Amino acid sequence: MRRTGPGASALWSGLTRRDWLVQCGALLPLLREGRASLAADPLEPIVVSQDGPRLKRRDSGREFRPWGFNYDHDTQGRLLEDYWHDEWPLVERDFARMRHLGANLVRVHLQFGRFCPQPGEVSQRELDRLQRLVELAERERLYLDLTGLGCYHKADVPPWYDALAERERWRAQGIFWRAIVERVHHSPAIFCYDLMNEPVVSGGPRVAGDWLGPPFAGKHFVQFVSLDPAGRKRSEVARDWIDTLVAEIRSIDRQHLVTVGLVEWSLDRPGLTSGFIPAEACSRLDFLAVHLYPERGKLEAARETLRLFQSSGKPVLVEETFPLKATGAEFAAFLDHCDRAGVGILGFFWGQTPAELMPPATIADALLKEWLEEFAVRATSRK
Repeated sequence: MRRTGPGASALWSGLTRRDWLVQCGALLPLLREGRASLAADPLEPIVVSQDGPRLKRRDSGREFRPWGFNYDHDTQGRLLEDYWHDEWPLVERDFARMRHLGANLVRVHLQFGRFCPQPGEVSQRELDRLQRLVELAERERLYLDLTGLGCYHKADVPPWYDALAERERWRAQGIFWRAIVERVHHSPAIFCYDLMNEPVVSGGPRVAGDWLGPPFAGKHFVQFVSLDPAGRKRSEVARDWIDTLVAEIRSIDRQHLVTVGLVEWSLDRPGLTSGFIPAEACSRLDFLAVHLYPERGKLEAARETLRLFQSSGKPVLVEETFPLKATGAEFAAFLDHCDRAGVGILGFFWGQTPAELMPPATIADALLKEWLEEFAVRATSRK
């Protein structure tokens, strides 16, 4: 801490806002808890504003800027369904920690195989636990981005599911989403239904049953929605798939937002596209959720990618980002750009606080600690 003189007033005047937040991080939970108890706004449905591409709270009309975390696995790499039955207090602790850090939205990733272990059946045990998670979010005053159809651990994917033909697989996905929506759509904590994390339309024929993209850190985050375009335009397949699943959701819930987790190469660029081109495939989505990781020395490219997604005229959320490939200064500049552009941000939280990451044991710990501290500072400035 910097000092400018011997008195208390000098001590406080010598601290930057970042110094104060980081050094007094242990007090932040108490301060935010007290502020929340004095003025706890109700969880209002989030809707698309009619006066521009932005999100707002339906009843009060106030703008809603998502600011939160992907809660996709714990420190051991376990997926949520791996521990939410036997270690529920851990989930409660983590949701409280995310709120204390200043989040207003948490993205959870639901695995198809856990909810649909047999053809045509949905696990009531998993639905009951999901309902409990939604109730936890309500108590913590956190919105939920429910991302579905995950097949992150290949060993957990039912063989019968991978053996299905394209339309049969889509019907199975519709059963998943109907069950999820029927169970939770009355909750004010639902921000959106994200149909799938990083879907891709194949550019040509693939091997039968080969629905998953290559693994990253042992998990398959990319998934194909078709194995053969069969003469169809890739964006046509993507639009058809989106329309099919949106229709299932809207048959039950006409209120909550629907989106898809788009890789940044979903844009219509020469040589590479996922097929989920916003202007051609995404008309039924309420907003665009892009996954964007700025790279060292390529900050302007990340800004341009974001501008191209915004040119769709829909609200845009950077649903995944992290200082994985850029310097700390570059990543901070990217966050500044998102703020100016009116774009929300979701980073990552894996259970540890900045204090628990001190001193960092690895480079990854150092990056995570820096990110969480940056998140807390910016969350406070948004209050």
